Amino acid sequence: MKLFLKGARCETDKCAVSRRQNPPGMHTFRRGKSTDYGLHLREKQKVRHYYGVLEKQFRRYFREAERAKNTGEALLILLESRLDNLIHRVGFANSRSQARQLVCHGHITVNGRKLDVPSYRVRPGDVLSVKPRGKVLDLVQANLAENARGVPDFLTLVPGPQPEGHVVRLPAVEDVSIPVRVQLILELVSK
Repeated sequence: MKLFLKGARCETDKCAVSRRQNPPGMHTFRRGKSTDYGLHLREKQKVRHYYGVLEKQFRRYFREAERAKNTGEALLILLESRLDNLIHRVGFANSRSQARQLVCHGHITVNGRKLDVPSYRVRPGDVLSVKPRGKVLDLVQANLAENARGVPDFLTLVPGPQPEGHVVRLPAVEDVSIPVRVQLILELVSK
């Protein structure tokens, strides 16, 4: 399953997942049928790797989502409303790891204030922008030019010499871009 961790490379013929059927390495045989625990764990790890979240952070998000009425939807909304994810979704970065690096290095501002915390939870009405630094602006402009994904409807992009992204509303479950079986994650983590 493609997670698009390498940005635009996963959309080309160079994608490692589509080039080979068997897993990388010398011994490429596949094991037998995985257990229920293995399926649950794989689903949780898929979401963790997709958003670039460590286990402790994921547990914290789960505890916070448990307070909501629908735990699964709340968990996905919490993960989807992270700053590094929204920088990627608006098109400023090719991948979530590149978005995380842009945020950590202080190139992103939220409502005019520098933020270097990738896990910052963005709220509706926030304005995401890039600091006016030459190389970074050129990188963001290039990423916006080659962005074929489009901007989701909970975000708006204001193009120009100083591109901005506006958060219109909180992301919904339908806005999650990977197929996730949340019930498997809930069954595993709530043990």
